Amino acid sequence: MSQVKYYWEDLQPGSVRHLGTTSVSADEIKEFAGQFDPQPFHVDEAAGRRSIFGNLCASGWHTCALAMKLTVENFLHESSSMGSPGLENLRWLKPVYPGDTLRLQHTITESRPLRTRTDTGLVRAVWEMFNQNGEKVLQMEGYGMFGRRQPATPEEIARLEASLAKG
Repeated sequence: MSQVKYYWEDLQPGSVRHLGTTSVSADEIKEFAGQFDPQPFHVDEAAGRRSIFGNLCASGWHTCALAMKLTVENFLHESSSMGSPGLENLRWLKPVYPGDTLRLQHTITESRPLRTRTDTGLVRAVWEMFNQNGEKVLQMEGYGMFGRRQPATPEEIARLEASLAKG
């Protein structure tokens, strides 16, 4: 694991990170699908051509896994990541085909300290994955927990609780 470069304090709303690119082959699509999502259009070229997708295409879960790999390799390994309480929105917008090159963008939309764990902050982000034609193929929104350089002060927690009480 790399040395920590990014703590919660560094993850400001509005910041955008480009998390790299990856390409997907027919063999990779079939291997993933055979193990985790063996629908015909994910495991067989002929079935893919007969489907509404018109070709073999990657499982949406495969696309998510590729996004996660890029996120870990190009961001989380250098961060104080403490995991995630989950995703809120996940959309597969276009099929991913063999030979596609996918680019991942990560945008932070919200950041706040946790009330109960003063050493941890919560970050909300949107991940957008685009194919080589600039078409968005995946969008997901969710949260990550990150260690802080300095624990939250009682004043910071009081401000957070007051803003949450206002609704």
